Amino acid sequence: MPSFEEARKIILDSVVPLGVEKVEILTATGRVLAEDIAAPWDMPLWDNTAMDGYAVHAVDCPGGGTLKLAGFLPAGDHMIAEVERGTAVKIMTGAPIPPGVDAVVPYEETEEQDDRVTIKTAVKPGDHIRFKGEDVRSGETVLPAGTLLRPSEISMLASFGKVFVPVYRRARVAILSTGDELVEPGEALAPGKIINSNSLALAAAVTQAGGIPVMLGIARDNRESLREKLVEGLRADVLITSAGVSAGDCDYVRDVLTELMVVQAFWRVDIKPGRPTAFGLRDGKPIFSLPGNPVSSLLTFEEFVRPALLKMMGHSRVLRPMVKATLQMDIPKKPGRVNFIRVAVTQENGEFLVQSAGKQDTGFLKTLLLADGIAVIPAEKQDLRAGDKVDVHLLD
Repeated sequence: MPSFEEARKIILDSVVPLGVEKVEILTATGRVLAEDIAAPWDMPLWDNTAMDGYAVHAVDCPGGGTLKLAGFLPAGDHMIAEVERGTAVKIMTGAPIPPGVDAVVPYEETEEQDDRVTIKTAVKPGDHIRFKGEDVRSGETVLPAGTLLRPSEISMLASFGKVFVPVYRRARVAILSTGDELVEPGEALAPGKIINSNSLALAAAVTQAGGIPVMLGIARDNRESLREKLVEGLRADVLITSAGVSAGDCDYVRDVLTELMVVQAFWRVDIKPGRPTAFGLRDGKPIFSLPGNPVSSLLTFEEFVRPALLKMMGHSRVLRPMVKATLQMDIPKKPGRVNFIRVAVTQENGEFLVQSAGKQDTGFLKTLLLADGIAVIPAEKQDLRAGDKVDVHLLD
């Protein structure tokens, strides 16, 4: 039975990025760039004004002065003739700098009357001009492969006229719940039945990570139903099962996966909660078997499945930020297993403080609602006290 760290290393060492596809730029938000993007031209493409104002020869007004108006240049237009000395051109933000002039004076520092403009401030060459290539040079790698595409990256791509971009493919993740006791949301609850919340919770977690959930529904506690659903699930990029991997008489997931040529890396992990977590591979395709308990299912998804999905979709940073935090309460613990404690996180004078988010029994789902982080308590630790430092994965 591997430790927490060993299990996660086994998983991350086993998965590789998926293939590459070209998508429209608007749908690329949140995806990971698969190839370097080089600038096809300088940015700005030409010298242009950063302000609405007047384009002038700086030498004509070192301490201010009055100049004759020689024209008007809006954004989107340009001038060919050189501007004569002693004159100024009224210019709008973004317009190309007319030939000959070397500075722009903002409206606020001028006064226009009839066909003349008075400059009320000293002017230096280069004032309020954005020069060609000042931001980006032609041929420069502006977005390397592996970049997460946020609105700022989309802006850069759009500025260079990109319509389609190469990104890593989103993982299609098949999700299967098992058990005769399960009914789908909206169905009547008979005695002894419970709602299949795990499938929807895991689908939401997959979506939040950037994957595409494929809902397989419920497999009943018999080999035929389970095998049919698992065969369907193995067509996806990733398969997640929920429940059915314990030692009960009706827990067939392990046996049927073995029959389907899934090579199991481990069937348990030395953690609490989430010990009955399994991981295997078939032809390089990852299969996760998570506990049936809703809290344990989401916690093990967070710590094991989410990092694997992110790596498969091209992300280089696949783990949540880990911070040192100070406990504000005692934590009873026996040595032997890594414990995951759902905590509420606050900051005070630059220090992270954590308080229990509620009852830690995995039957209490509300505690997960109130948690901002997961305190990861090492296996060898026991009975922590308020004031002790702990590692916390930040969820928000």
